[in-house]
Parts: sequence; C-alpha cells; structure tokens
Amino acid sequence: MSPKRLIPILIVAALIVAAILTRGFGLLPKADGPLSLYGNVDIREVDLGFRVGGRIAEIPVEEGARVKKGDLLAQLDKSSIDSSVAQAEAQVGQAQAELLKLEHGSRAQDVAQAQARLAAAQAAANDAARDYDRRKDLVGPGAISRGIWDTTVAARDRAQAQLAEAKAAYSLVKTGPRAEDIEAARAALKAAQAARGRIGTDLGDTRLLASLDGTVVTRAREPGAIVAPGETVFTLAIDRPLRVRAYVAESDLSRIAPGMKVTVSADGNPKQYQGTIGYISPRAEFTPKSVETRDLRTDLVYRLRINVDDPDGALRQGQPVTVGVPDARPAAK
Repeated sequence: MSPKRLIPILIVAALIVAAILTRGFGLLPKADGPLSLYGNVDIREVDLGFRVGGRIAEIPVEEGARVKKGDLLAQLDKSSIDSSVAQAEAQVGQAQAELLKLEHGSRAQDVAQAQARLAAAQAAANDAARDYDRRKDLVGPGAISRGIWDTTVAARDRAQAQLAEAKAAYSLVKTGPRAEDIEAARAALKAAQAARGRIGTDLGDTRLLASLDGTVVTRAREPGAIVAPGETVFTLAIDRPLRVRAYVAESDLSRIAPGMKVTVSADGNPKQYQGTIGYISPRAEFTPKSVETRDLRTDLVYRLRINVDDPDGALRQGQPVTVGVPDARPAAK
C-alpha cells in the first residue's frame, strides 16, 4: 500500500481513538461507574483529668500505651481525703445516735428522776405555804418583823415557781420528744450521710481511670505534680470504632446513601479496608481548607462519615485516604 493511501487511514484511526478516549470529544455523557471520594481518618480525642485537686502519687502508663476502659492511669495522694472520710463517718455516727435517742423516747430512769424532782418541789412548796399561813397573822400585831415576813413571801413564791418548773419537766420527760425534733434529727442524719457520700466520691476520684479503649497520646503531668480540678493530665486517642471523614460533591450526592459498602485505601498501604457509609450531613458546606484548591474553592460538598469494618494499626488518625464506592448509583441525567 502506498504511503499516500496509508496517511488518510492513520488519520481516521487516530480520530476514532481520540473520540473513544474523550467520549466523543466531550459531547457524549460519561459512563457511570465506581465513585471515588477523598478524606481523612477522623481524629477523636478526649482530655482526661481529676475532678479533685491534689498531688499525683503515681502514673503507671506511658505515652503510646494501649489502655482499656477502666484501666488506672494515675493516682492522687489521698491522705488528706482519708482524714475527711473518717470525720464524715464520725458525724454520721453521732447523728444516728441522736436520732435513736429521740425515737426511743425517755428512759424509765429519766421519768423516775423527773418524778422525784417534782415530789421534792411539791414538798418545798408545801413547807413554804405553811410558813406563809402561820406568819401572815403575826406580821400585823408586830409579833414578827417586816423583814421576816418579806423573806417568807419570797420563799413561798420561789417554791411555787420551782414546783411549776418541775411539773413541766416531768410532763416533757413523760411525753417524750416532739415529732418535729425527731424529723429534725432525721434531716441532720441525711445531711451527714450526704456529706459522707460526697467525701466518698472525692476519694474515688483520686483514681483517674480510662473512660474508653484507646491510646495515650499525651502525658501532660508527672508524679509529684500538684494539679487543679479539671486540669488535663492525659489525652486519649479513641481509635475504635475507626471512622473516616470524607466529602462528596453536590453533583454526586444522589449516587450514595447510608449503608452502602465502600473500600478505604491509604497511600503506601497495600491493604484495602472495608467500610460502610454511616452518616451523610444534611447541610452543604464549602470545600474544607484541608482539601481546598483554586478550582474547588467555591464548590459545595457534603460531609459523610464512614465506619471502617476491619481497621488495624496501619491506619492512623488524620491520615489521608481514598474511599471507593463500587456500587454507586447512576448519576442523574
């Protein structure tokens, strides 16, 4: 075949290949297929500290340690709180004894004692009344002095007052404590028990425990340090469940849905992880700065959360990843 005839054939073949590669030079719609999204492994951390202040006695874990929920991370010196616990226990015991005393009422010995005092006061009042009756007719004729008479009147009045006091005391002892006094004692006991419970809570809070499974990424204090309530002592990275934060363009939003299976891959890691779309934000936002380019600066995207089903230590928080959606829906025409 002559070169002149071969040149048109090559030109036509090149045009056919270019049309195939460019989907008809951009005039034909793109074929639907797997959807690729981009994001990062979500960073989830919690700052841990003591609810009470004090001096750190021990810290048995180091940075990078894997811990389980409930593991001991640090311990405060609890000597001062131990004394407060003992004081609270004593106050509870005192309040309980006072309440029991009121609930049981007066003892038989107390009633007998009050009765004896009443009898003595009654006898003294009778003696004073007899002296008064005997001398009242003698003061007029001058048989006794005015001073003796005044003393006799005062003795009678004093004896009558003491008799009234003894009667009231006997009545109180015999009747027993008032209901209001018993209720007040019960309230005092509850207050003492509440104070003991608060001190007990403070004692428990001298132990800093891991709130969740995770990895210690920051150990901010050392044994011997004095810490204030709420001051950060540890930062714990929560890596289970492992989540990926990715973004989908507004034009591809209709192609995905919660529950779809996805694949997650990271640069330099040959393993392909399996995951599930767990959440799609109902609100659009501008392209985040971490993935922003000049062309994408004004594009709207939707944030989504992906739960990785089979994570391992090779996936690190904050690491960039690529998310594939093999069963993405066809794009809207």
